[in-house]
Parts: sequence; C-alpha cells; structure tokens
Amino acid sequence: MPSFDTLCEADFVEVRNAVDNTAKEIGTRFDFKGTSAAIEIKDKDITLTGDADFQLQQVLDILRNKLTKRQVDVRFLDIGEVNKAGGDTVKQVVKVRNGIAGEDAKKIQRLIKDSKLKVQAAIQGETVRVTGAKRDDLQAAMALIRKDMTELPLSFNNFRD
Repeated sequence: MPSFDTLCEADFVEVRNAVDNTAKEIGTRFDFKGTSAAIEIKDKDITLTGDADFQLQQVLDILRNKLTKRQVDVRFLDIGEVNKAGGDTVKQVVKVRNGIAGEDAKKIQRLIKDSKLKVQAAIQGETVRVTGAKRDDLQAAMALIRKDMTELPLSFNNFRD
C-alpha cells in the first residue's frame, strides 16, 4: 500500500556549522569587542550569552543569517526567554526542534481525517505515516499538509508505491 512519512528534522551538521560561523563572526566584529557576547551548542540546545537583550538579539540575527545561508529553515528554532546570568550578563536558550510534537501530530491527523481524502494517518513516535490506495491521494494529502501546517518546517520521505 502506498505511503509516506511526515517529519520535522533539521540537518544538525549544518546547524552546528552555522553556530560555529556565528561564533567566529562574534569574535571578529568590532561592536562585540570587549563584551561577553558568545554562542555555544550542546546537544539540541543553543545558548546565547550577552551583556543586554539588544546584544542577544544581534547574535540571534547573525545565527538566523548563517542558518539561512546553509538552507536550514529558521522555523526549527524554538526561542526561549531571556534570563539573568551571573553578574551583568543575560542568557537565552534556543532549542532546535526535532520531531513532530504530539499536539502537532494530532493536528495533522485531524486535518487529514477532515479532508475526506481516501488516506489514513497514523502517529508513529515523532513522525506521522500517511497511507492510501492511490498515489494521487497521497500527493493531495502532501499538498494539504504543506498548505495548512505553515508554522512547522515539515518534510516528507519514505514515499513508497
């Protein structure tokens, strides 16, 4: 039976490269000289450090630029709130989304069910598998998901006939 998987997965090699390039640019830019501006990545968390909120926003803008140049969708970034760190510094944690959250998976499943297409959606961990009798119905389901789920950077793989 024809099927495909819907998933939300960033290319972590490119994310790490973008973070490294951002750190390099922070080290060379004149407006960051003598400040505590820094960026580091640990697992799926990117930590931004700076002297003020404005500086964190600048670092975040540089990161978004570098991610865009590397064809990584910035919708993968889940930006946390700014917290006080030791001394005069502030800190912000940005999580990189990986996998479809349960609530979003149910939303996709409901969307497909309400569309009256002859396909079924099943949640399998952090992916949603869509199966149907005809290839055309599956392609219509892909178009529907792309159109209605714009807040998530979804991709489709394992398309089987």
